[in-house]
Amino acid sequence: MIVSVKEYLEDLFNLFYPNLCLSCDKTLRKGEQVICLRCERQLPVTEYWKEADNPLAKRFWGRLPVVNALALFQFRKGGPVQQLLHHLKYHNRKEVGEYCGKRLGYLLKNHGASIHEIDLIIPVPLHWKKQKLRGYNQCESFAAGLSSVLEIPYSMTALERVHENISQTKKHRFDRWENVAEIFGVKDAAQLQDRHILLVDDVVTTGATAEACMQTILSVPGTRISFAAIAAVVRH
Repeated sequence: MIVSVKEYLEDLFNLFYPNLCLSCDKTLRKGEQVICLRCERQLPVTEYWKEADNPLAKRFWGRLPVVNALALFQFRKGGPVQQLLHHLKYHNRKEVGEYCGKRLGYLLKNHGASIHEIDLIIPVPLHWKKQKLRGYNQCESFAAGLSSVLEIPYSMTALERVHENISQTKKHRFDRWENVAEIFGVKDAAQLQDRHILLVDDVVTTGATAEACMQTILSVPGTRISFAAIAAVVRH
């Protein structure tokens, strides 16, 4: 068997800089990306795309006319999904977002998903100060992965975060809603008008940030809104 120069160089590189699973830290085998097959099988997939009245969609009932809402994974503190999102959000591992976007995209295409007729995908925007500090918006790679599979464009220029809200992580539920009120603005209404928008985020807890962003989108005439996240916090 003839080994190509590219394969030889890849094997040599992996010998000194092994490609590790971002969940268990074991070396990935050929064909594995981001996480190993063993860890992939253990990820808590929601199957929310199979039901319009899934638990995440119900969070927005009576608050917003959301066409559909879903998440790929269930988020549990200390679980493998949290570890993946940590790599995405704080270590610039954009391949995590792309992996999740492509995986959700194939599920939406192949399993009779309820999300359909989407015209444009939009990631929840970061404030320019935070994006400059971090260097990237972690939701963009998720949007890009979805876009590549669903063949739907995504935009980073239609919305903006006009106020820099403080961290949500240690706030109580009702304080979160107050903290995100009126922090988003429409930057280019022409991209949104008369279109069905899929807003995407990395993780949703109470849904306060997502709702504030969707309200901003719905302020543009003729818009319809759906929502997708990499993960949603399980609520009991």
